[in-house]
Amino acid sequence: MFTGLVNETGRVTSVEDAGEGKRIELTANQTFEDLDTGDSISVSGACLTVEEFTEAGVEIFLAEETLDKTWFSGLREGEKVNLEQSLTPRDRMGGHYVQGHVDDISEINEIEELEEGWNLHFSMPKEFERYIVEKGFITVEGISLTITEIDEEGFWITIIPETWEKTNLSEKSIGDLVNIEIDVMAKYAEKTSRYQN
Repeated sequence: MFTGLVNETGRVTSVEDAGEGKRIELTANQTFEDLDTGDSISVSGACLTVEEFTEAGVEIFLAEETLDKTWFSGLREGEKVNLEQSLTPRDRMGGHYVQGHVDDISEINEIEELEEGWNLHFSMPKEFERYIVEKGFITVEGISLTITEIDEEGFWITIIPETWEKTNLSEKSIGDLVNIEIDVMAKYAEKTSRYQN
C-alpha cells in the first residue's frame, strides 16, 4: 500500500529483455537505502519488487502483465520515474490509499502553463469513466492528485510547482503516456451499492 506522495524520482540506467518480461536497473539518491530484497516499491504507480541491489541502485523485473498494463513496454534508459516506498504502520496518511495496481494508461492531451502551476489534460479509458468525479482522487504516475474538471475527452488536473518539480511530470510532453490507478474507494462504493440494490 502507498500514499501517492512521491519520495523522489529515479533514473532508469538499464533495460534488458528477460524472457517475456524485462529487467530494469534504477538509480536514486535515497529511496533504496533502507530497503531489502523482496521489498515492494512504487515505480511511477506500479507496485514492483526489489530483486537485487547493484552498485548503481536496484534491479527490478517487469512481468508481461506489468508491461501490458503500463507504458513500461516503451521504457528507455535515462527515463525518469517516480519512486515511493510502501506504507508502514508509523507513516502518516498524506495522500490517499494507492494500491500500486495500475488500471490502465492515459495520454497527455494538453499542457497549459499557469502563473502558479500547470493544467494537464488526460484522456480517460471508457471503462473507467464512471469512477471519475470532480474533486475526486486519481493516481497518475504514482502521484495522488485531485481531478479539477471533467469533459467529454477526459479530465483536467492542476499541478502545483512543488509537485511539478519533484516528479517526472516536468519531463512529460503532449502525447506521452502515463500510468493511472482509479481510487479504490470508488470501486468499493460501486460494489457495495450493487449488493444493496
